[in-house]
Amino acid sequence: MGLFSKDIQTFDDLFVHTLQDIYYAEHQIVKALPKMIDKATNSQLKQAFQAHLGETENHIKRLEEVFRLHGKEPQGVTCPAIDGIIKEANEVVGEVEDKNVLDAALIASAQAVEHYEMTRYGSLAAWAERLGRKDCAALLQQNLDEEKNADKKLTSVAESAVNRMAA
Repeated sequence: MGLFSKDIQTFDDLFVHTLQDIYYAEHQIVKALPKMIDKATNSQLKQAFQAHLGETENHIKRLEEVFRLHGKEPQGVTCPAIDGIIKEANEVVGEVEDKNVLDAALIASAQAVEHYEMTRYGSLAAWAERLGRKDCAALLQQNLDEEKNADKKLTSVAESAVNRMAA
């Protein structure tokens, strides 16, 4: 099912499709984060990635609850956007030899992922509200809030040390 395919006929169809999109994305992120943890050299960055891995696993559990509350089986649909962001991140960090510059590249890549997730969760939370699903909206808002906090943490790590060391 493509984003603008005939399979999406209603607002509810759009909500479910986007829910499946972010569900797939979160699973891809769970696979990618251990590699990022291994590559990070800054201890604060490593710690931020480790914390976010745990949060991402909880995001998946919350999404599964949203599916259940909405009467749907949890399943993902391929998300070319997150696949592209992760592919680009792997290519960029694979080319960086200077460890300080590598940490800066990891932060930039992680923030690209965070911003994608924030757009999805922001839309989903608003749509759940509009669909009268306050229960789903609350869970999606929790994920959104954690994504925003992860982004702020990455900015803090970048500004407090990593960017200075990379420059």
